[in-house]
Amino acid sequence: QVQLEESGGGLVQAGGSLRLSCAASGGTFSSYAISWFRQAPGKEREFVAGLSRSGAKTYFADSVKGRFTISGDNAKNRVYLQMNSLKPEDTAVYFCAVRRAVSDHSVYTGGMEYWGKGTLVTVSS
Repeated sequence: QVQLEESGGGLVQAGGSLRLSCAASGGTFSSYAISWFRQAPGKEREFVAGLSRSGAKTYFADSVKGRFTISGDNAKNRVYLQMNSLKPEDTAVYFCAVRRAVSDHSVYTGGMEYWGKGTLVTVSS
């Protein structure tokens, strides 16, 4: 079973940047595709960004495209979400999640198998 732990959340002003980190343990990290999701107060959880297990494919929600990037370090079993030009509407709890990948280049926006507990990002206006 894979355990995931997010870190790097906090309070930032609009226009600022944060880098979230997701640390994985308890599994073969390279077997999984990993994605980030977020849940704002009173809203449903939504997909933000995904990374294939090869690291070669990424996919982003339209709302963050051009502002967020996702990258991974298999040697460290970590995945990062770099968030730039943050907006108040980016305020949410951010979760990382993994799903066993059927191919090296699969990216998933749902059906995740394991989830972290989340880290809170607050963007002030």
